[in-house]
Amino acid sequence: MALLTTNIVSNFKLDEEQEAKLSEARRGDRLDTLGQLLGKNIEETLSAVSKYADLPIVSYELFDLKRLPSIPVRILHEFHCVPIVNEDEEVETAEQTEKLVLATSWPVDDVMDDWIFAACGIRPEWRLSNPERISKFITQNLGVGSESLDESFDLDVDVVQTDAEEEEDEDAAIIRFVNEVFNQAINDGATDIHFEPMEDSLRIRYRIDGLLVSVPVPENLLKFQSAIVSRLKIMAKLNISERRLPQDGRINHRIGDTNLDIRLSTMPVMYGESISLRLLNKKSTPLSLGQLGMSDSDQAKVDRVLNLPYGIVLVTGPTGAGKSTSLNAFIRKINSEDRRIITVEDPIEYEVPGVNQIQVKSEIGFSFPEALRHVLRQDPNVIMVGEIRDQETAEIAIQASLTGHLVFSTLHTNDSAGAITRLTDMGIEPFLIASGVEMVIAQRLLRRMCSDCSTMVPVDPAKLQDALQVLDLDVSLANGVTELPVSTGCETCRGLGYKGRVGIYELMRVNEKMHDPIVERAAAPVLREIGRETGMVTLGQSGWELVQKRITTLDEVVRTISVKEGV
Repeated sequence: MALLTTNIVSNFKLDEEQEAKLSEARRGDRLDTLGQLLGKNIEETLSAVSKYADLPIVSYELFDLKRLPSIPVRILHEFHCVPIVNEDEEVETAEQTEKLVLATSWPVDDVMDDWIFAACGIRPEWRLSNPERISKFITQNLGVGSESLDESFDLDVDVVQTDAEEEEDEDAAIIRFVNEVFNQAINDGATDIHFEPMEDSLRIRYRIDGLLVSVPVPENLLKFQSAIVSRLKIMAKLNISERRLPQDGRINHRIGDTNLDIRLSTMPVMYGESISLRLLNKKSTPLSLGQLGMSDSDQAKVDRVLNLPYGIVLVTGPTGAGKSTSLNAFIRKINSEDRRIITVEDPIEYEVPGVNQIQVKSEIGFSFPEALRHVLRQDPNVIMVGEIRDQETAEIAIQASLTGHLVFSTLHTNDSAGAITRLTDMGIEPFLIASGVEMVIAQRLLRRMCSDCSTMVPVDPAKLQDALQVLDLDVSLANGVTELPVSTGCETCRGLGYKGRVGIYELMRVNEKMHDPIVERAAAPVLREIGRETGMVTLGQSGWELVQKRITTLDEVVRTISVKEGV
């Protein structure tokens, strides 16, 4: 703390409270903490600290992967440092090989020098570098939670432990590891975490922007597989001795200011138990339709339907298409003192002030149909049903829409026209569908191109025409198109080429022209064509517009929509 106080803090003229806050922060967080106290960004803060500490700044491109294994994992984490190549020489010499240069995110003290010398036998030279880059380098190459499961080097070498104390330490290490997996998932914007036992490894994957991404893990992770599974079961209050049957549970977990409601599911597989976790952030800010990517013209169409006194609005799409988020946006849009709004959900993903939200509990017989029947006795103006899963739920929802209630719900269909035929297949009378349904919205979530690595490349006319046909678009749209946007992958987007997501929408208003065809049980392509004739913009058209605006790539649109709608 002496160096922190005398050589750094004094130059920034911090008060005692600020000094204490800086001192309490972990080494890897101190630069960011100081920047917040000074109102500076990370680059400005790093430059100022470099000046006062008289330590040069190095780029992450000099981080030395070859020498990384020679330094104990615990030291890399504890001191937030990584080895770098000798930036002064291009060719290694015998003398340079004996030289150890380390980059850290905060100026060092004598204790750090002593520990490095004890572990490596060399007195290091120090440089400064961006803390986020250091953290990423360590995680990507040693695995998430590598510090917690490290057994190679103990900073408390003088302590002799009993077997009970070692077991206690291992339990604490597993707790830290699981917390670090959760922390990393939140930082990466993951919606799901999967622990998957393989023959010779325990694989961890995050679902980020709709796709699964493998997470780097420590080499010795397999050794702790049983302990990790037991820890997760304990957190979810499940039976840790039951390994033959699937189990479901919930975890309430707090990370800093973030409250997570985690839905956990276990499943026996060949090499152990697979565990899947759905992460729901209780305090996440719900998105508006505009933030979801809906155009102003589409928002105006939706607003007109939301202002109707009764009818049903259906949102369709596969799992992960953002249907629940759209329903939540509808509810918040019309929420007012003079409207009684009741929702039936499984699970409740967002809390909406002023709205009566009901959690379905199928295990005790409180299903969607049962909940809906009781909701209708509660004098609602608006009802939101999380999902129409069966005929009984569909019948109650349609009847409610015909008896003076505005109803919102979701269906799993490929496009908007398919929702009508799905209701018919469920056994709902076509004339009730034609009278009750006001609008069907089909949607998808596309990954946004990373702005840091996007570029334009020449397009193959034949491949472009094939893609347009898959999207059920006129191939003449390819005329004059010589370049299309692509993203190559960079550090910002973890090499994926995409960062964040944006919605595309297909709004089908059930109008008079559709009434008779619906009653006559017309097929989805017929209803789809009527919708297009009356101005409906298809998912393919919406996706193509985003490609032209350089928001996403054509490959991403084709991957997400995958087939011609209506086929």
